[in-house]
Amino acid sequence: MDSAPVSTLDAAALPGEDFSRVALTPSAQELLRVLRQQHGPLMFHQSGGCCDGSSPMCYPKGEFLTGDADVLLGVFDLDGDELEFWMSREQFEYWKHTHLTVDVVSGRGSGFSVEAPEGKRFLIRSRLFS
Repeated sequence: MDSAPVSTLDAAALPGEDFSRVALTPSAQELLRVLRQQHGPLMFHQSGGCCDGSSPMCYPKGEFLTGDADVLLGVFDLDGDELEFWMSREQFEYWKHTHLTVDVVSGRGSGFSVEAPEGKRFLIRSRLFS
């Protein structure tokens, strides 16, 4: 396994923007490397629904189908592999003024997100853009 990163990893800025909207903590990067070995390429989607829907869900890439109701917030370069972060368009309207950081905590999240069997769950930490 690669050595642990020492800082957050920002997603590339999207066309027409000069800033990143989403980042990964070192802990999130480490867990994603483990999950990628088990599941192959990955992606995130955050629906903004109640309960588990308010957490970022991690899926094997392409397992969650995105469409016009979703917004691509960023694409990470995690050791040369692309990892997309999507959000429902409705939720983005509430969060468009915030920078999101994906982090990891102990505890079980959704059974649909690939980290659930690891005893960890992804969560979002947010701050307003300045």
